[in-house]
Amino acid sequence: MSGPLPASLSRRALLTIGAGTAVLPWLGHRVAAQPAPGAPSASSASSASTLGPERHGLSIFGDLKYSADFAHFDYVDPAAPKGGTFSQIGPTIAFNQSFQTFNTLNGYILKGDAAQGVELLFDTLMARAYDEPDALYGLVAQSVAVSEEGTLYRFRLRPQARFHDGSKLTAEDVAFSLTLLKEKGHPVIGQNLRDLVSAQAEGDEVAVLRFAPTRARDVPLFAASLPIFSKAYYSAHAFDASTLDVPLGSGPYRVGPFEVGRYIEYRRDPDYWGNELPVNVGVNNFDVLRYEYFRDREVGFEAFKARAYLFRQEFTARSWATGYNFPALNEGKVKREILPDRTPSGAQGWFLNLRRPKFADPRVREALSYAFDFEWTNKNLMFDAYKRTTSFFENSDLEAEGPAGPDELALIERIAGQLTPEDIAVLKAPPWSPPVSDGSGQDRALLRKGTQLLREAGWSIQGGRLVDGQGNGLSIEFLDDENGLERHTAPFIKNLKLLGIEAHFRLVDSPQYQRRLNDFDFDTTVRRFSVSTVPGESLRNYFGSAAASIPGSNNLSGIADPVVDLLIEEVIAAPTRDQLRTACRVLDRRLRAGRYWVPQWYSAEFRIAFWDEFGWPSAPRPTYARAIPDIWSPRMRSAG
Repeated sequence: MSGPLPASLSRRALLTIGAGTAVLPWLGHRVAAQPAPGAPSASSASSASTLGPERHGLSIFGDLKYSADFAHFDYVDPAAPKGGTFSQIGPTIAFNQSFQTFNTLNGYILKGDAAQGVELLFDTLMARAYDEPDALYGLVAQSVAVSEEGTLYRFRLRPQARFHDGSKLTAEDVAFSLTLLKEKGHPVIGQNLRDLVSAQAEGDEVAVLRFAPTRARDVPLFAASLPIFSKAYYSAHAFDASTLDVPLGSGPYRVGPFEVGRYIEYRRDPDYWGNELPVNVGVNNFDVLRYEYFRDREVGFEAFKARAYLFRQEFTARSWATGYNFPALNEGKVKREILPDRTPSGAQGWFLNLRRPKFADPRVREALSYAFDFEWTNKNLMFDAYKRTTSFFENSDLEAEGPAGPDELALIERIAGQLTPEDIAVLKAPPWSPPVSDGSGQDRALLRKGTQLLREAGWSIQGGRLVDGQGNGLSIEFLDDENGLERHTAPFIKNLKLLGIEAHFRLVDSPQYQRRLNDFDFDTTVRRFSVSTVPGESLRNYFGSAAASIPGSNNLSGIADPVVDLLIEEVIAAPTRDQLRTACRVLDRRLRAGRYWVPQWYSAEFRIAFWDEFGWPSAPRPTYARAIPDIWSPRMRSAG
């Protein structure tokens, strides 16, 4: 399932930091309290003495909105019509997917650029509720029993689950899939599953997952959200191959026509085995879901105006402010809306690769921030449509503000024995925020501060060129695979040159871009890391020391800070939402103190435009997802 959508100017890779974190031994029984209807008692199951009752759902802290007999999610229209086509330029990507192109239908390995939407082919054990922060409800699994210590999860499968070829989906397929993904899947998946000790089948309809006692509390939910593959299919096909062969799935859609790098369609399976399940009522309403690919965003916008596709999420403030005056919109054939984004906006910026010695000194990294004039850029290039990003947990209650509060001070005191006095001072002080300029585009006071920091770091100007003690110059390559941010980077580069830094914007094709990121072969690039409301295991992948050397990991900056690692584990071990919030705020202080990035901007809204051919439920939209096209339908029913 897709996570929150980027509110950035660019359709930059959305890298969602998953919900949840490490579990304490006594937290296992906290997952969901209601027994599933018709579930056998725990005493009749194997390992009965260690298992709690069977439940119909899971959440991080055990709170579920929906009872075991719920008919459908509140935010859907259970009578939504089926049919029609929903077409778009996809706004999000995951794992090895690309915004610019695709050359494989395998979306769960490191190789290749996968087509967007491949997740539609596969079912998962459980499905996400969009009006709860982290709850999952049964899809292939009709129920789950959890051991009291939280290390064993016993999923009871629905006997009617089928693959597209009619073969039965069994617990053996579940166990095979999770083991395969851990061993050969994308590095992000493998790292998140590192505390999955084993996945085994007990007959056809019971899958047993065992986790290490130190596993993050969200790891079982992550495992329950991963695709289930056919063991028979992948016994005859190499899983780790980049291929355009259509894989055997079991989900609501099948692959339709496609042309590599241009478009791909998914056709709804009218005989999909799970159509009547509560989690599927009112969703999957379109017969065709189509993803379009354009290398140039202006060409893509012109294609939308010509009705080459039907739905557009607008990421360019200039286009939103000046481009929506074409005939179809003026005639009412195209609609525009701004939807509030109530999810954390995360962190967007130019992330600096600390594996390069030139970025080793935090004073150098901070100096770069003084050369980026956000206030000028926002006013002159983005129509004042954005706010400055300052936090790694932007637009959420996880963001650190001001001096550390009482709860934060208590946490800092508890771990003080593992910190230096300097560490403690940093964690107690107001968090670092990027400078505010005079909006001139060339704030001399800020540039002087940047120059001073560079001097303190041992750099000096010689012949108009910034050099270190050995006479080596400082150069920076801004790497990207699309030119959407080139206009915004150019004034930044101009100011860097005033500091004596040689900088340039480098545009490469998408495959080369992804290879270079996988190999950490870059100086700086733009990313947005979007957090969930309950961040956890994936924090290790984004900011943990172990991930800094794993090819393909999301720790782009190469952060390797023992204090960051310590605080990630504090987030992971937090037994309540309040304590998790406190730990995230302290972690935010430490990450911001590292100056690992030059922060950019965010907007707490979705700007959407669409040809007037769709309907959506009159119920309130879900809080934790845009849910488009999930809950939309092919013709108007009621105004939303």
